[in-house]
Amino acid sequence: MQQYKKIEIFTSEEARWQGQPVYAAIVQFVHDLKIAARCLVTRGIEGSYESGEIATGRLEVLSYNMPVRITIIVPAVESERILSKAEEMVTDGIVAVQDLSVISYKTRGILIPRQTRVRDIMTPDPQKVNLDTSLAEVARLLLSSTFTGLPVVDEENRPVGIIAQGDLIYKAGMPMRLGLLAESDRQKVSAVLEALAPRQAREVMSRPAVAIEQDKSVTDAINLMIEKKVKRLPVVDEVGKLVGILSRVDVFRTSMRESPDWKAFQKQSIAVENLRFVSDIMRLDTPTVTPDTPVEEVIQIIDSNDIQRVCVVDRGGNFLGLISDRDLLAAFSDRHPGIWDYFVSKIPFTEAGRRHKHLQWHLELKSAGEVMNTNIVTVREDTPIDEAIRLMLERAIKRLPVVDSEGKYKGMVSRDSLLRSGFASI
Repeated sequence: MQQYKKIEIFTSEEARWQGQPVYAAIVQFVHDLKIAARCLVTRGIEGSYESGEIATGRLEVLSYNMPVRITIIVPAVESERILSKAEEMVTDGIVAVQDLSVISYKTRGILIPRQTRVRDIMTPDPQKVNLDTSLAEVARLLLSSTFTGLPVVDEENRPVGIIAQGDLIYKAGMPMRLGLLAESDRQKVSAVLEALAPRQAREVMSRPAVAIEQDKSVTDAINLMIEKKVKRLPVVDEVGKLVGILSRVDVFRTSMRESPDWKAFQKQSIAVENLRFVSDIMRLDTPTVTPDTPVEEVIQIIDSNDIQRVCVVDRGGNFLGLISDRDLLAAFSDRHPGIWDYFVSKIPFTEAGRRHKHLQWHLELKSAGEVMNTNIVTVREDTPIDEAIRLMLERAIKRLPVVDSEGKYKGMVSRDSLLRSGFASI
């Protein structure tokens, strides 16, 4: 049997701690500890106090200040953390504790509490643009931000569309991702902004805006993101006006803040159901190359896959590194300005090669092993999803290569797969 403590607190409705009912303050305190504890508050129908006062629910007697009992079941090793604080918080009442033998303890590994509402985790008062905002201004806003999309609003502040990085690339001809453009020299950035300036947000935005009401549950919002295949949702009030924006990162941050340490629960012999691991959600179709693969071939692979990166593995399948468009630009931009033409013009590689024979020769000569990034964070197949989320947030990365216990490459985890498999109910 597992050794637990049962903490019981006998108090009243009127008892307060820092301005709020003491029972509510204790429930919040236990929640914030993120430990394996269950808390129950019950309100009595009748009782009496040491002062001689009587509390009753009977109609013929005026009822007031009803008795309250707070019961907390907690592993014995964690009990002192609650008891020491409870003694301080309960200024009117009784705190008692007794040993408890638990024969079974099971819980569900939920990443976000079901009662969480969109308004609780959204980013309020987000940056936004109007229908007639120039695309140059849109790009400037996005280049100076950590996000890659903006809501477009009408004159009444109602969202009518979203303008994101993809809209600027595929509809307005922006030559590369914002992250790469931000690393380019000022002259190249100015040229791109100048080309975007004549056009307005209304011309390229994705419409209609897929919005969510602020009082909806976060689970509803996640399901809507997945159904509509969007990365962010404008949040509106009861009359449809923009009050915030909810992104995947907001969801992930909330899960890190709200979820307990499920591994610690399991070490205490608590059966945690519904836990998911990286192996359950990883993509298996990410292209791979060997270190001796010519860079020319790597570029062609990146051109043809939607993840825009290639994993490098040895002949035995061991993970060695990753190559993205950022790595290619960094490897050639100093000595070979023609690589800029490749990215900017988005022309087929063979045509780029004809324009820049010297660059083509180097692309054929250089290998994947020479340009790959080896400073890559990886996770193992048996890594819990919440640990993968933590790594992505701390390192500001969008994808994680997955390896087995021997370091062999198995697949890739993306933010989309985390959202789809870790949080959705559909």
